[in-house]
Amino acid sequence: MAKPNYSFAKRQRDLAKEQKKEEKLQRKKQTAEEAALNPDGEVATDDDVDAPDVTDAPKDQTPDA
Repeated sequence: MAKPNYSFAKRQRDLAKEQKKEEKLQRKKQTAEEAALNPDGEVATDDDVDAPDVTDAPKDQTPDA
């Protein structure tokens, strides 16, 4: 039976880590550019779109009992 090549596995882990780091850097650059383009300083996210608007709900509804 062949023995495992640990150096190859380590190299693959290192490449995956480096790729993940690059992707994170690209995301940070993109959000920084969007923030620079948005004059309000607010960055719109997907969470803002899907979140229900709580302010429309009436606050003083009493249950009919």
